[in-house]
Amino acid sequence: MLGNRKTAGKSIKDEAEKPFWISFADLMTALMVMFLLVMSVALLAVTKTISEEQRADDVRKDAIAKLLSMIEESAKKDPNFRGINVNRNRQVIDFGDRARFETASHQLNKDQAKLLRAFIPSVLDIANSELGRDWLKRIVVEGFADRRGSYLFNLNLSMQRSQRVLCVLLDKPEPGEPELSPQQREDIRQLFLVGGYSSNSQKETLEESRRIELRLEFRGIKEQPRSTLPLEGENFGACAL
Repeated sequence: MLGNRKTAGKSIKDEAEKPFWISFADLMTALMVMFLLVMSVALLAVTKTISEEQRADDVRKDAIAKLLSMIEESAKKDPNFRGINVNRNRQVIDFGDRARFETASHQLNKDQAKLLRAFIPSVLDIANSELGRDWLKRIVVEGFADRRGSYLFNLNLSMQRSQRVLCVLLDKPEPGEPELSPQQREDIRQLFLVGGYSSNSQKETLEESRRIELRLEFRGIKEQPRSTLPLEGENFGACAL
């Protein structure tokens, strides 16, 4: 009996002397496991975000390439549009010698005006396609001047050359030319933006520098597609240039 009591008392004492808190090593192990778990989740989230952004960027690049191809094919299918090229790197429609200006002039001759009025409707059709409405943001009409003359004179001249393009497009067509529909005129007003570039982006010759280009701007991944506003009527006015 006494032996049993001694054994029981010793057992109770041993249990009482055991530490209640976990050891420092066990605590560090648990913290390390939690740290690795949190880092794994964070890494997966970052990887998923990068993958989604890369996928969205690839979709955007593919859409832009398709739209440029559509404009390029539209320019090539009609012999009357010969000389119109699409610069994919700069995302620019270049009219080459089909839309050059005389020195210190912002006037376009009848053939140049006829070319613009014939070609732009096909650009508007592409802009209003499902792909175009989704990604095409605006079309900037850029006028350029050669290096001769003062900076401010050429800056104003290049702006006038850009404005002349819109004047030609919205002006009454020559006899035998199709007239733009009210919707096409409204599309030009909403989609086209005028910009002048003085003597920037010089070409090899003075003649090549006196030109106009249409620069296509596409929306960013996080930007909303452009909205289609209702018609605002025929209050376009007339060009005083």
